[in-house]
Amino acid sequence: MPSKFQRKSSPIGAVGAGSVSSTPSNQPRKRVRRCCRNFCTFMCTQVGVGALIVIYAICGAFAFMHIERQFVDETAGHVLELRQNCSQQLWSITEEHNLIDRLRWTEATNEVLRIYQAQIAGVVKHGYVGRSPEQIWSFPAALMFCLSVITMIGYGNMVPRTPWGKGLTVIYATFGIPLYILYFLNMGRVLARSFKFLYRSMHDCTQEEDRLDALEGGGGYTRKKIIVPSTACLWVIFFYVLTGTVMFANWEKWSFLNSFYFCMTSLCKIGFGDFVPGASLTTTADVTAATQKLQEDIGANPNELAELQSVSADQHSKLAINFVYMLLGMGLVAMCRNLMREEVRVKVREMREDAKLCMEDTRLRFLGCCGNPREAYDEDYY
Repeated sequence: MPSKFQRKSSPIGAVGAGSVSSTPSNQPRKRVRRCCRNFCTFMCTQVGVGALIVIYAICGAFAFMHIERQFVDETAGHVLELRQNCSQQLWSITEEHNLIDRLRWTEATNEVLRIYQAQIAGVVKHGYVGRSPEQIWSFPAALMFCLSVITMIGYGNMVPRTPWGKGLTVIYATFGIPLYILYFLNMGRVLARSFKFLYRSMHDCTQEEDRLDALEGGGGYTRKKIIVPSTACLWVIFFYVLTGTVMFANWEKWSFLNSFYFCMTSLCKIGFGDFVPGASLTTTADVTAATQKLQEDIGANPNELAELQSVSADQHSKLAINFVYMLLGMGLVAMCRNLMREEVRVKVREMREDAKLCMEDTRLRFLGCCGNPREAYDEDYY
């Protein structure tokens, strides 16, 4: 017979036991969820976004190289045919008019050359640059193309020719532009905070004597809020552009004016495309062509091949520095934007306060000159 004091089995305990038994099976899922959350948090930081930008650009460069190098350019054969036809016509005109009528020969050759020039101009207008897809889509050029897409500069010196390349460009820009905006905001915030700290430290060092004098005199020393002036931001940008001018003039064999022009148009996101780093770099296709020429032509200079090989070996370091220069330059532009925006806010607040004081002073002067009619009415009434 069961006792009335016997404890009954509670269903809650059974549920608790079931939950305890199910806890080990949920631990891997929670661990994966925690890892995913930590990874997303890290990727939203400055280091994570910068690393993601670099990886995204490198992967895009390899993808565009693989796709666009499969493009079969039939324009080169058409240009060769035009050149042969022009030379054949010139030879026929020479055989017919050279020894008889020099004036008619000149007019006929000029007409043939004018037609040939118009045909070549039409071919160039449709994208012919005189190089094969392997020479156009080298890794430096493909990387700069990806950088121009995600930063919205759009140099336009090289464009995808295949349908797959055009579709990949649309998808690449759709995901790359928001990623770049996130990098732009984060990097600008970090650089602005660092530069503000550096500027305040230097300012405090210059004001150290005033602070000691105020403390020795018995008075209090109040630390003023320091705003980074716009001139400091402009000097930073100027020295950065000057550094890029010297660097690109040395590596790309540009003039200093062209290098300065490229740096300014790129950092301002104008991107005309007439000067692009990486387009003049020595590619693997150039080395292969020089090797084939040396094998076929006995009179070729072997020093040219050795020079091309030595130049090609230094391309990776130059490419990395060019890529970092562009990304850091965009970050500096974002930094100057944040710092100058803070100064503009302070100036607008000061102008608003000055305007209020001016309006109040004007109102008091007007009342002092004209008097207050309500006060006169009150004195007559009482």
